This record gives sequence, C-alpha cells and structure tokens, in this order.
Amino acid sequence: MNRTSTISKEHYTGADRLAYAVATGLGAGLVPFAPGTVGAVEGVAIYLAIGSLHLGQAFSLVAIAIINLVVFAAGVWASSRTCEITGLKDARVIVIDEVSGQLIALTPLALLSSLSIRGVIIGFILFRLFDIFKPYPIRKLEGLHGGFGVMADDALAGVYAGLLLWLSSLVGVA
Repeated sequence: MNRTSTISKEHYTGADRLAYAVATGLGAGLVPFAPGTVGAVEGVAIYLAIGSLHLGQAFSLVAIAIINLVVFAAGVWASSRTCEITGLKDARVIVIDEVSGQLIALTPLALLSSLSIRGVIIGFILFRLFDIFKPYPIRKLEGLHGGFGVMADDALAGVYAGLLLWLSSLVGVA
C-alpha cells in the first residue's frame, strides 16, 4: 500500500486490503502510465465478457445494470477506504471509478441486437474524453465527500458518453 498512509501498515485489516484491491481495479491503478485508461479498459473487458455470454438483449441489459450497481456501490466503499488509507482525496491508484464509468458508457450498446466493436471503441473514446475534460457539472461532483465524490464524476462522464453513444447508434455511426 502507499507510504503516505494515515493508517500504519501493521494496522491494515483484511477489509483495508480488499478495499485497496477493489479501488485499484485489482492492480490496474498501479501501472505507471495512464492508470485511468487501464481502468477503463477493464470496464470494456467486463462489458465484452458479458456480451460474449449471448444472454439475449433483455438479460444482457439486466446483467449490465446489476453489475453497474454492484461496481458503483463497491467503488464508493473501496474508494472511501483507500482515500483514508492513502491520506489522499482521490489517489491516482484508484481506478474503480473508471471501470464503473466505462461500464455505464457502454450500457446503451446492450440495447442493440448484436455486439458492435465499433460501438465499444466509440464508447471508450467518448468516456475517456468526458472523464479527462470533465464538462459541467462533472468537475463539480469531484467535490462530493469521500468515495462518492470519487465515483460520481466518472459515473456522470459515463452517462454523458452513453447518451452520445446511444444517439450515434440511432444514426448508424456506432
């Protein structure tokens, strides 16, 4: 774990270690270059794994919705705990927010009858753009307390990207 911790290493609990693992996307946040992008790639991988199950449109949408809720809720808990462990408001190693936001962004693709790799790529790019540039009011959400603030801005970036992805699918781009 991080050396700037507000909790000494000998006092880390199993829950602290689990929170850190979840918050870092099972280590994706520890890569030295573009950890947020790596976290978003994890979100794409989860989406593609669900899509490869060929559950049908309705079941895929339900599965993605449930996974979105679980990842978001786990992310709030894990991010809150990891912020406390590291002593940072939004530590760079936390990427579960990108995993969640990317899943949210790709959710509209589950409404299509077939898996669209082009749509996944467009959704990935849109999410990363919204996550990086944070148009209003995304940046304001970063100010929310604890793990909810860490997760909320990326969730809204995912909603924005998802809406544009859905619109682009309606006009045949995605």
